[in-house]
Amino acid sequence: MAAELHVELVAADRSVWSGEATLVVARTTSGDIGVMPGHQPLLGVLESGPVTIRTSEGGTVVAAVHGGFISFADDKLSLLAEIAELADEIDVERAERAFERAKSDTDSAAERRADVRLRAVAVH
Repeated sequence: MAAELHVELVAADRSVWSGEATLVVARTTSGDIGVMPGHQPLLGVLESGPVTIRTSEGGTVVAAVHGGFISFADDKLSLLAEIAELADEIDVERAERAFERAKSDTDSAAERRADVRLRAVAVH
């Protein structure tokens, strides 16, 4: 069993993060999943939620991911997201305002997106 897996987190408009990791946790339509080196091949649909990547150097990368797909085979994990933002890139005040605005507009999709962004920052 390999000690690490290669991870590519890609959004529709850019490559968000690429590197070696020991564990990736993501939310799928079947529930939360943790992928480690040697995991069985998989293909799944990503739900909106934070993705946590434990890097080979011992660090943690957290991203807010909104929809997409997860694929794993041969110790290569691909996260192909509709939208993805690293926690470091998220403007917390802006996300809080968007969350409150979405709640008052009863826009459940916008509220979910803002909530995921805030949860990614909290995990980070």
